[in-house]
Amino acid sequence: MKYKHTLIMLAVTFFSHYCIAQAGNGTAADDFKPASTNQPGKKYPQVTAGGKVRASIAAPQALKVQLDIGGKKYDMVKDETGVWTGESMPQDEGFHYYQLNIDGASVPDPGSLCFYGAGRWGSGIEIPASDQDFFALKDVPHGLLSENIYFSKITNAWRRCFVYTPAGYTENSKTRYPVLYLQHGSFEDETGWATQGKANLILDNLVADKKAVSMIIVMDNGYAYVPQDTAAANKRMPSFGTFEKVMVNEIIPMIDTKFRTITNREHRAIAGLSMGANQTVRILMNNLGKFSFFGGFSGTANYPSTEAIDPATFMDGKFKDGEAFNKQVKIFFLGLGTKEPNPFPGSVGAFRAMLDKQGIKHVYYESPQTAHEWLTWRRDLQQFASLVFKD
Repeated sequence: MKYKHTLIMLAVTFFSHYCIAQAGNGTAADDFKPASTNQPGKKYPQVTAGGKVRASIAAPQALKVQLDIGGKKYDMVKDETGVWTGESMPQDEGFHYYQLNIDGASVPDPGSLCFYGAGRWGSGIEIPASDQDFFALKDVPHGLLSENIYFSKITNAWRRCFVYTPAGYTENSKTRYPVLYLQHGSFEDETGWATQGKANLILDNLVADKKAVSMIIVMDNGYAYVPQDTAAANKRMPSFGTFEKVMVNEIIPMIDTKFRTITNREHRAIAGLSMGANQTVRILMNNLGKFSFFGGFSGTANYPSTEAIDPATFMDGKFKDGEAFNKQVKIFFLGLGTKEPNPFPGSVGAFRAMLDKQGIKHVYYESPQTAHEWLTWRRDLQQFASLVFKD
């Protein structure tokens, strides 16, 4: 009897391991571990080094549950306790928004931290990146990320920005710093660069490695509306002109007053991703007396057009004098992921062709194997920040 019992236990153990291996397709790469973006103590969602995502949720009354990530929905399977579990195909490394779909209703995963993106607060997951050391939390001097609330007379509303001050800012009370104004993309907000983008950690690490100049970074909300523009506000459509006014007439003067900045164009940069790139290149060209550096990450002012640009008419001819432009703008940076979807490659390509035609100097960087996503923009920021404010 003991011998028979032992055989049964061995069979059960073998079968359990077999089932686990089958759930992960039986490869060494399918070593699922809790994601770094999970809520404290939560076992799911999980990720593998190969980029697969496994989600799990208790929903005993549900008829159908899916994992919605990377533009595809994956069916999940319910066990005898009412817990649904499922996994995705490998995802690109980096940060991704995702959600669960329960009987047709898309909801956040209760195991994930929440992030603002895609026009909502929802789930996000970090797929381990091969180069994640540059934005990792390390034992280096760290700057301070603070929330700055202010009232905008232009929009007649309370607004806020997040301000990164570098390590040593508090101790070195007489030192003044250059400023980078850094904008998010469409359907995101001022929290994006500080959370999904890890801008503070990128700068901490760059400065610690002596690869970048210590700087202040200001991250504001690119959605700004005058009181009568309720239709655009309700649709969350960007008002580029209004945000430009807020930036130039309210944000910059406020930052120069509250923080120890160097208040000239040679020590002021502006950059943004996607929609933010479109916004900031327009702000730059309309205010060349205020900025010397520009970074456009996955976006340009001609988006979504891929047609050839006529510099004589584009943006009222602001790019037609390449020689004058080169004297005013020290660094004009453009970044793009190698896997970006259309029309981004064509749009950025047409813009670069116009710059080349006008003899406008620019720096172009391609993020390998990333699409229109935060790892692309983190890499862009790392490259851009290492270039600006240097002699």
